[in-house]
Amino acid sequence: MLNWIKSITNKPDRKKASSSKREPKREGRRTSGRAQTASAGAASSGGNQPLILKRSEHSISRDDIDSNALKVLYRLHNAGYQACLVGGAVRDLLLGHKPKDFDVATDATPEQVNRLFRNCRLIGRRFRLAHIHFGRQIIEVATYRNDHDLTQSGVQNESGRIVRDNVFGELANDVWRRDFTANALYYDISDFSVIDYVGGYEDIIKRRLHLIGDAETRYREDPVRMLRALRFSAKLGFEIDEASKSPIYTLGHLLADIPPARLYEETLKLFHSGHAVRSFELLVEFDLLQYLFPDAAKSIKQDETVKQVLLVAMKNTDDRILNDMRVTPAFLLAALLWDSVDLGTRKLVENGMPYSIAIQKAATKVLSRQVSSVSIPKRFTTTMRDIWGLQTRFHYRSGKRAMSVLEHAKFRAAYDFLCIRAQAAEGENSDSLKQDCKWWTELQNMTAEQQQNSLFSRAKQTSRKKRARPKQSHAAKNKKPENPEP
Repeated sequence: MLNWIKSITNKPDRKKASSSKREPKREGRRTSGRAQTASAGAASSGGNQPLILKRSEHSISRDDIDSNALKVLYRLHNAGYQACLVGGAVRDLLLGHKPKDFDVATDATPEQVNRLFRNCRLIGRRFRLAHIHFGRQIIEVATYRNDHDLTQSGVQNESGRIVRDNVFGELANDVWRRDFTANALYYDISDFSVIDYVGGYEDIIKRRLHLIGDAETRYREDPVRMLRALRFSAKLGFEIDEASKSPIYTLGHLLADIPPARLYEETLKLFHSGHAVRSFELLVEFDLLQYLFPDAAKSIKQDETVKQVLLVAMKNTDDRILNDMRVTPAFLLAALLWDSVDLGTRKLVENGMPYSIAIQKAATKVLSRQVSSVSIPKRFTTTMRDIWGLQTRFHYRSGKRAMSVLEHAKFRAAYDFLCIRAQAAEGENSDSLKQDCKWWTELQNMTAEQQQNSLFSRAKQTSRKKRARPKQSHAAKNKKPENPEP
């Protein structure tokens, strides 16, 4: 008890500790910062005061904030640091949505955060972050960032992309390093206010997506922001304003410099967040699909039915996510690359190669090209190969071959893809695909005994019967042939 009393009496005064770090609260909002670049905004932040929304002026309640996020916020606050909920969590809470992640921003350095939490791990090279682990849940804590040109800790490459960003600052600096105004709102745990330097609150009300600073400069700093713009527009139903939209048409080529592993993570966010259809449509509209899946983009331009198949596949994934059903990245990835694999297989078969070998060779060739754009983990490429290989085995309707298809570990994913192809198919193959989908659907609705009878009774009926020879008597067998006439 004595130690606890000492810790309370020795705790730094929160007001004194934060008075030199926080901008004084004044009425009115900042209107000129939107046209400034991030560096100009950081340099002039002392003269521009934020809009402070008091607790009674916004809809965010602590009851809607994750309990572990509150633990992190309060521990930082009680230790004398400024701690704010930031980014998508604040945006979603204001929109009345349930945030998927809760990120925290603070003036404490990563090392100081690490000393406060036993369950903390420091990660990152481009920018150091603190991950606070609560079982499988992670609360990400980032130190306020400053302009990357101020010290050698921030480095840009020749194209303007930031490759190192460990420059710490204050909240007034950090806000200019955020990407979109809607993501640049801070919920301060000390007084439950929302801090807005860039007009983000107004943009949320108007459902508008606006990039902070000069759009072209910000996209060059991190080209992935172009994909984030499309993802947020698809997810939130926000309209991308013209200033943020125009540069995307000409700067898409910068995505070629992004590591394929990072683009894989962004691809998952685009297609596995419940808005895959709209994300796909925006990728095609802004011609960014060619930098993620060049084979798919080429196939769409050559054959409009490929786009229809992909839209149906995206809709299927969105419906499964909406209904809390399991999804695998391998399904959509297989759909995106199927046309290239199918065309490659046909060419090899025409040259005399057996189909089973041809499809594996075609798949290997397509996947080796794909890895230079968006890398795909081996555990998913294996599933993709199974989905592709099973497409040509669905014409089996009897016997052990059909049973092996039904019992295949990836049958369900392959069957779903078959029916998607049938739904979008046109021309000669349409009827055949629809018949296959219908037959396998009916087979799955049977009991195990009915499936056995259906598959193997049909096999007996369709198999050729050997012609029985007439039986000869024992005397006839031993009878010697008569001598022919001379």
